[in-house]
Amino acid sequence: MPKKRSGGGLSPTQQAAKFLGVSVLAGAVLAGIALPAVGALGLAAKGSVEGFDALPANLKTPPLSQRTTILDAEGGTIATVYSRDRTVVDLKDISPYMQKAIVAIEDSRFYEHGAIDLKGVLRALNKNARSGEVSEGASTLTQQYVKNVFVEEAGDDATKVAQATQQTIGRKIQELKLAIQVEEELGKKKILENYLNITFFGQQAYGVEAASQRYFSKHAKDLNVQEAALLAGIVQSPSRYDPVNDEAEATKRRNVVLNRMAQVGDISTAEAEKAKKAPLGLKVSKPKNGCITAVKNASFFCDYVREVFLSDEVFGKTRKDRAKVWNQGGLTIRTTLDPQAQASVQQSLKDHVNQSDSVAAASTLVEPGTGKVLAMGQTKPYGYGKNETEINYSVDHGMGGSNYGFPTGSTFKPFVAAAALEEGRPATQEYSSPYEMPYPEPVQTCSGKPWMNTAGEKVPNESESEVGPYRLKEAMALSVNTYFVQMVADIGLCPVMKMTDALHVVQGSGDKLPEVPAVSLGSKGVAPLTMASAYAAFASRGMYCTPIVIESITQKIGNKQKSLDVPKSTCSRAMSEKTADTVNTLLQGVVDSGTGKAAGLTDRANAGKTGTTDERKNAWFVGYTPNLSGAVWVGSASQQVQMKDITIGGQYHDLVFGGAVPGPIWKDAMTGALAGKDSPSFNLVNIPDEDKDKDKNKDKDKDKDRDKEKPDDGNNGDDGFIGGLTDGGTGDGGPGGFPGGNLIQGPGNGPGGRR
Repeated sequence: MPKKRSGGGLSPTQQAAKFLGVSVLAGAVLAGIALPAVGALGLAAKGSVEGFDALPANLKTPPLSQRTTILDAEGGTIATVYSRDRTVVDLKDISPYMQKAIVAIEDSRFYEHGAIDLKGVLRALNKNARSGEVSEGASTLTQQYVKNVFVEEAGDDATKVAQATQQTIGRKIQELKLAIQVEEELGKKKILENYLNITFFGQQAYGVEAASQRYFSKHAKDLNVQEAALLAGIVQSPSRYDPVNDEAEATKRRNVVLNRMAQVGDISTAEAEKAKKAPLGLKVSKPKNGCITAVKNASFFCDYVREVFLSDEVFGKTRKDRAKVWNQGGLTIRTTLDPQAQASVQQSLKDHVNQSDSVAAASTLVEPGTGKVLAMGQTKPYGYGKNETEINYSVDHGMGGSNYGFPTGSTFKPFVAAAALEEGRPATQEYSSPYEMPYPEPVQTCSGKPWMNTAGEKVPNESESEVGPYRLKEAMALSVNTYFVQMVADIGLCPVMKMTDALHVVQGSGDKLPEVPAVSLGSKGVAPLTMASAYAAFASRGMYCTPIVIESITQKIGNKQKSLDVPKSTCSRAMSEKTADTVNTLLQGVVDSGTGKAAGLTDRANAGKTGTTDERKNAWFVGYTPNLSGAVWVGSASQQVQMKDITIGGQYHDLVFGGAVPGPIWKDAMTGALAGKDSPSFNLVNIPDEDKDKDKNKDKDKDKDRDKEKPDDGNNGDDGFIGGLTDGGTGDGGPGGFPGGNLIQGPGNGPGGRR
């Protein structure tokens, strides 16, 4: 490496460079190499050493962008994502043939000259002068490296890329001075290593390791002489010498490199001739970039990981800052995805709903007590074609989900029950629960201004045989609408809002739930991940934990690695243990003998709730065991399909309800996810049954309905309307919103409570 003299003067290299700089400024190079744009940096007018000295001499080398690898909880690769496909490697991990080939063809005097090759400059001047045009440059490998640094720093900004590659005298002089600095600070071997890691080799491959994997499916350290020559030849023009699209042209260029290697003594003439006769030997690996390529049908989970990274301030103060880190790459992200659970979810979805069906299904599994998202899948895969989508049905709109989530129907009722229990109502609470009734008024709200039923809205039960009085246990098992409307009127809306706030239940749009009685029947859209996380609080005896998908992250910058902080789940008490235990007892009754009987697991303690919404546009089952919580939604993302007289997964249904399609999906997904896992029990409480002697005839009627395993009658006893409104609710919405032209789910505020 050139060194400064002890007296502080310039080394011979620096003296030569300064001399050349002055010559350039004086116009000597303008006669040959330089292009007409003389005044780019305003230096020609100075024509002095001072002008050259005034140029900045600090090359700010950005860390090279690299690929990011996303792993599951067991360390298996889910996907690789990158803005530029690159893996930085040490020089020792690059084949000696590759090192010699790139030097031979790009700068054969690399180890002999300094930052500037004076012989090369003179040769170029002479050739350009004779040809009358700029037919040859004089850039050294060091100068090319400097230019590549500018290109890397420009990223995807077309304007900055153009500036970084412009052929002006100003740019040439700037590169020249920075090259001097690089030679002084790095030395030849490090410059060569950096150059081989930064340069573009075509086919989306940046750096020699990515290029070696792309064209030969092997590591750069294993390249033989003809393979190295091929890659070295590509650098001059990746499109022209692309071996994938023009094998003949690439072969000619490879042989030029081999001849040059023989000329400079890197290989013998015999070795060159033998290598020239060898086929290209391509073993191309197609680029696999982005969550669309994720294995285990985990594309949406992968995309959710990306959204979490871009949204959480732990990774940067602003989204722009976080995007910069993400695009920089070099990350190894270990996630919470459980391969067994993910496989079970996806298989269950596939078994019950076809990709080509007019409706879709989505399911998410969450671990109670930790918030870990173990699985996330849906029947419409990630993509841009027919029966594919970019919308993640499991999450909120802000994280890549539907505009509003999906109305939850009666799966909302356990939140009302939990709120009432927290308010001191007994588990034996009884209400008259008629078949049909107006919404009671006034209903107290958090604001102090009571809700009034100014529209005279009414709410019916599922069938005329459902006539109270009922206690909570049976009302939950049978999903009696009027019971829960009366419960809300009794305790007020504010306790319900406080409970849903504690459980982080918000609309899919991210907005808070409205303070209207219809919300108790699941009228508003919520995401499956939100529901699974909320029900997980019941499983963990009242502790709500925010969902997390990232366990750890390491970042590779150059050849160094560091650990990054990651978001942690925040757990807080949403309700007392007694309340959670009571809800668990109630919801165990739903799967034992209620509307969710078809979903019940036979080998372990489990609980859950069904839900079906207006006109059967949405059907839900949300359930849990003490160690796993899961939500399943079935419906049309556009909310345009009524699930009546419909075939789903090859099976005909005259009416779809929560216990019919979502329930079996949940059952199969949970069974597979929990296979071989512990089977803990709930802490159940004793809830006395209703007086068996009271109204025996009514009980017999209800038993008949329950035994049919078809709790819904298709129109909820209201001929397609509920609450006195068609397709709506309280008059401030309705299915089918088209905000921004992005049709997913209307924000309808109509009553939703179905089984």
